[in-house]
Amino acid sequence: MAACDGIIDFLAAFFNVSGRELRSPSRTQLPVARVRQLGMYIAHVTLGIKMSEVGEGFGRDKSTVVHACHTIEDLREDEEFDMVVAHVERLVAVAFSLDVAPGRRDE
Repeated sequence: MAACDGIIDFLAAFFNVSGRELRSPSRTQLPVARVRQLGMYIAHVTLGIKMSEVGEGFGRDKSTVVHACHTIEDLREDEEFDMVVAHVERLVAVAFSLDVAPGRRDE
């Protein structure tokens, strides 16, 4: 799925991790796994992609995407982590041309 590839490429550059590792079907170290989880979360929550499709795009199954989304939601209780996630969400929304400004009118 092209959207997931775009998210993976963006996250690889943003967090300075290997895109190859993010795409790897095998287990990776926690920092890489966490970035992948964030990508799955962003794809589902921000872009509204079905979890099964996110799983396909990230080379994982739906249950892994469910786990990733729950994990990121739990980690968002940390204010600093939440700020990073919110920033990434805004950047992805802009990159994918989503309307991110509340009350914005297209003229």
